[in-house]
Amino acid sequence: MTNSIPPAFILIVGAAFIPFLRGNILRAYMLALPVLVLMVLIHMPQGNFHTFEFLGYDLILGRVDKLSRVFALVFALMTFLGILFALKVEDNLQHISALVYTGSTLGVVMAGDFLSLYLFWEIMAVSSTFLILASRTKASRDAAFRYIMVHLAGGLSLLAGIVLYVHQTHTLAFGFIGLNSLSSWLIFIGVALNAAAIPLHAWLPDAYPMGTPTSTVFLSAFTTKSAVYLLIRTFPGTELLMVIGAVMVTVPIFYAVLENDIRRVLSYSLMNQVGFMLVGIGIGTELALNGVVAHAFCHILYKALLFMAAGSVLQMTGKIKCTEIGGLYKTMPLTCLFCLVGSASISAFPLFSGFVSKSMIVSASAKEQIFLLWLVLQFASTGVVDHAGIKVPFFTFFGHDSGIRAKEPPLNMLLAMGAAAFLCVGLGVYYQPLYNLLPFAVHYEPYTGPHVVGQLQLLMFGAFAFTLLILSGYYVPEIKSRNLDADWIYRKLGRLFYRVLDLRLNAVNRLSENTVVQFAKGISGFFQKLTTHTALFFAVNLWLVLGYRKQHLAYRKEKLYKEMTYGALPIGIGAVVAISFILIVFSFI
Repeated sequence: MTNSIPPAFILIVGAAFIPFLRGNILRAYMLALPVLVLMVLIHMPQGNFHTFEFLGYDLILGRVDKLSRVFALVFALMTFLGILFALKVEDNLQHISALVYTGSTLGVVMAGDFLSLYLFWEIMAVSSTFLILASRTKASRDAAFRYIMVHLAGGLSLLAGIVLYVHQTHTLAFGFIGLNSLSSWLIFIGVALNAAAIPLHAWLPDAYPMGTPTSTVFLSAFTTKSAVYLLIRTFPGTELLMVIGAVMVTVPIFYAVLENDIRRVLSYSLMNQVGFMLVGIGIGTELALNGVVAHAFCHILYKALLFMAAGSVLQMTGKIKCTEIGGLYKTMPLTCLFCLVGSASISAFPLFSGFVSKSMIVSASAKEQIFLLWLVLQFASTGVVDHAGIKVPFFTFFGHDSGIRAKEPPLNMLLAMGAAAFLCVGLGVYYQPLYNLLPFAVHYEPYTGPHVVGQLQLLMFGAFAFTLLILSGYYVPEIKSRNLDADWIYRKLGRLFYRVLDLRLNAVNRLSENTVVQFAKGISGFFQKLTTHTALFFAVNLWLVLGYRKQHLAYRKEKLYKEMTYGALPIGIGAVVAISFILIVFSFI
């Protein structure tokens, strides 16, 4: 089974058969695909599989080691949960796009060469765009256009870096690269863009909330985490990532506090959590990298759970803004419970999954004695409690009573949320199986007195901050427009750049066009009258030889010119011209 077909192809090729299936057969088929992928991954030993030769280079579609295996497993698991959540959606566009998207992400994780990686990378960008388009609204179309433009730019940067890297190293295989050349910088920028690294992040809160209630669940799980995987593989220990990560864990907190749209709150929260991962990659020690992998694993599950809860509310009420919903715990108690589990997990509450993963990254910063970074992470942990831990469930299910009495979502959605919630609690209580999957041996115990007490203090301070904001009335007003983000800078600079180019280059184009046009007109006019002037030259000389008087000659010249300009050339003159031309030519031979 391991050598038959790459796991990525099971999902990508399997998506092609969706249009030919209907009803329960289609649903069973879609659920079976990720289960089959999980079985293949579990039975694949470490090593390189599905290797092909292309133009003298080895293409590796199945590089299996501890790092790629843990990401592939959680991606396959998340594919199953996402399909289960969207099982009753009657939209083949979403189903096909989701399977191609998740399959290409698996391809990225298991690729052992840059060419295979790049091909899957671009398929991932295109297929995820269709998940945004699936809403079929003008806002989603605009967001999808901006999304694909940004990701194509990142893909071009990645491709340019790969070309230079292959030219320098004469190999497509990749591992640790480090920031030491132009090629490595281009690769770094291309990957960091997919990780929504600040200031290349604005595409994420712009695009993800535009998806459907179900498609956003897929979007939240794969793109940024595949980038995290590549950064672990290629740039561990890069100190710049600590700086970028420190900014990412802090700045999105304030945007999440200001946002009124629940899914935009969760989008900024997603960036905050990826910031923790970038910090760990930048630290680069075994403890830090283990923490990054564990946190990525847990984050995929609890962030998907939160987006599932938000999607369920949107599905059942048609509303998703803080000021439009509230009091839903009365009629959607299970969804409320699952949302609370996700909020506790992202807040790193003890006995929930976030606690056993995030604490490893924080402990790694303390162990390396990076005191300022440790303080930033502590502050960010408090901010997470405020916006994702309390704000999301409070305004969605509690807070003011909106008067909406929506029902629970369909059973398949409840089952998907229940399974994700079970894993969030299970990994928080029984974390050893997760630790066994990590790339390095784990010598870390999360449940110590200082860890638990310290985290409980942060949770209390986060709750205190939220209470102050509520009492101040800051959370009450509705925000009618989006907050300015980093994209404002490059949108304005882009327009300025276009205008400068339009003023300079197009002015040169117009000058060149006028010069060429006038020159062309002159040349065409010359050749248009060439026959007339040539005929006149020979005719006048012939008439002078024949003895015509000047007055009669002027009359004949004017008459001939009009005939040649506005009418047909007299046959006799044409014959004289032709004979004269032949004589002149032969005289030079």
